[in-house]
Amino acid sequence: MYNILTLNKIAACGTDKFDKAAYTVGDAVENPTGIMVRSAKMHDMEFGADLLAIARAGAGTNNIPVDKCAEQGIVVFNTPGANANAVKELAVCGLLLASRKIPEAIEWAKTLKGQGDEVGKLVEKGKSNYAGCEIAGKTLGLIGLGAIGGKLANIAISLGMDVIGYDPFLSVNAALNLKPQVRVTNNINDVYAESDYLSLHLPFNAETKDTINKDTIALCKDGVRILNFARGELVNGEAIVEALGSGKVARYVVDFPSDAVLGVDGVVAIPHLGASTEESEDNCAKMAADELIAYIERGAIINSVNFPNAELAKTGDALVCVLHKNVPSLISQLTTAVADKGANIENMVNKSKKDWSYTLLDVTGAADIDALKAIDGVVRVRVL
Repeated sequence: MYNILTLNKIAACGTDKFDKAAYTVGDAVENPTGIMVRSAKMHDMEFGADLLAIARAGAGTNNIPVDKCAEQGIVVFNTPGANANAVKELAVCGLLLASRKIPEAIEWAKTLKGQGDEVGKLVEKGKSNYAGCEIAGKTLGLIGLGAIGGKLANIAISLGMDVIGYDPFLSVNAALNLKPQVRVTNNINDVYAESDYLSLHLPFNAETKDTINKDTIALCKDGVRILNFARGELVNGEAIVEALGSGKVARYVVDFPSDAVLGVDGVVAIPHLGASTEESEDNCAKMAADELIAYIERGAIINSVNFPNAELAKTGDALVCVLHKNVPSLISQLTTAVADKGANIENMVNKSKKDWSYTLLDVTGAADIDALKAIDGVVRVRVL
């Protein structure tokens, strides 16, 4: 019996994917084999020896100690693309919120309550205070053209905008899904210089922290409108407040409010609603469940953030799954340990991702598991 611990409320369409005869799923299970999580902070958690994997029902994994998990042989999954449509739709709304003073106008309209027949006249008199601009004919710059950025790029083209994008990790599939009118540049400074609207769609890490800062804002057009539906830390709070005050930035729409930007003129702060749709939560829950099931039952890794994607069908007596450091000669040590026991490797897959590797051995005969575990650099060995 496998135990799946849920740290947040996970949609039933996801948890129902686990076979009740083989899995116990809940928020109070002990010694979990897998964990499903949304936003719960896990950096201070201690992980038991039985924990094989953590599945984040969402894209970002900042709430999970990914490196610590790798060292302990725990695979961390996310659900890329599952909430892309929801975030894309809110980003389209963000384009309009950046252009028109809609939130301020709505709040002002509420103050007219009780004016009776005068409301119509007051509306016509006061509406000029909330004039804005149209997005058609303007240039949208995108930093990141993945699942969300690519969708927004295509929508913007349909809305009559010009689009320029930068993504050093643009995949072939993502590029093929872009409309031909989307201009992709290899120089991020082109995006800063040409954009009337600048939208961020990149992951947050040590390299991307404060992507938008005093220096990069200086490269932008005067009156640029910035959208952040990725992560709050991508934008330096002090720099954006200063730029709003000087008029260098006309509007900042952010789905990750911080104390630094709340209440600042020109900021539209949304309380992290990007993936808050029924459809998105369902998609994320189902994908997270599928990832855990595939890894626990078949050793297949799909959409991991700390180990490479890899899978191999079992045709022999055992499928030996080895998580290990990506170092020279370790593969030969694995195959030698199997051969020394008299077993034969029918098929083999080895994939690497930065510092870590995953090796699958389809074995006929009995593999010496203790010998495999004893190899320096190996952090987890499973036999299926």
